[in-house]
Amino acid sequence: METILLIIGAALVALVASAIRVLREYERGVIFQLGRFWSVKGPGLILVIPLIQQIVRVDLRTVVMDVPSQDVISKDNVSVGVNAVIYFRVVDPQRAVINVEDFYAAVSQLAQTTLRSVLGKHDLDEMLQERDRLNQDIQEILDEHTDAWGVKVANVEIKHVDVDESMIRAIAQQAEAERSRRAKIIHAEGEMQAAQKLQDAANILSQNPQAIQLRYLQTLTGIAQDQNSTIVFPMPMDLMGAFEDLIKRSKGGGGASAG
Repeated sequence: METILLIIGAALVALVASAIRVLREYERGVIFQLGRFWSVKGPGLILVIPLIQQIVRVDLRTVVMDVPSQDVISKDNVSVGVNAVIYFRVVDPQRAVINVEDFYAAVSQLAQTTLRSVLGKHDLDEMLQERDRLNQDIQEILDEHTDAWGVKVANVEIKHVDVDESMIRAIAQQAEAERSRRAKIIHAEGEMQAAQKLQDAANILSQNPQAIQLRYLQTLTGIAQDQNSTIVFPMPMDLMGAFEDLIKRSKGGGGASAG
């Protein structure tokens, strides 16, 4: 009789011990009673009736998922390999357990197909230069589809865009041509501005002949300061005109005396 009582007592202790569950702060327990959803419990100490109730633990912490590299053909028919990282967490344990068999695998597969679908609509230049916008587009699509699973996609980051070696050389040549084009444009703009300033200066000097003479003397002073063996001085046009007038007058005076 005592043996039977001991066995019954041990069974009761084991039954009570199996009914006790301790859930951490970041855990929740989805309780099913006779196969039907009962409630979500936790964190802390909870009781689960053995044989009648079952518990499924759900982690609410943010999950960092590395999406494997995907072969993507861009809109301009360039084949690239793209991989990304996704940050998501469970916000509704009930839906995460009931509405999808394995939410982690479901998010992973959805992320791979969405990555190929979204990036395939863009050119290679957009993949390389507009990652923030592409990250936002992918995050919004994933978040919309995973809402029914009780999962919140917080962020998506494209890590690498692997391009073929031939395309890398082509991109380098394109960048070099772009830099050369910009340099030529800047040089042409500088020449145009300098020509405009020279034209303005010429217009100002032409309004005052004395200013032209002063500028001429300044130019001679600058030439004289250089250590040159030979200096050729330009002759002003008005000075040449004065010489011509003097010659004409001398010739006219000679003709009159001869008569």
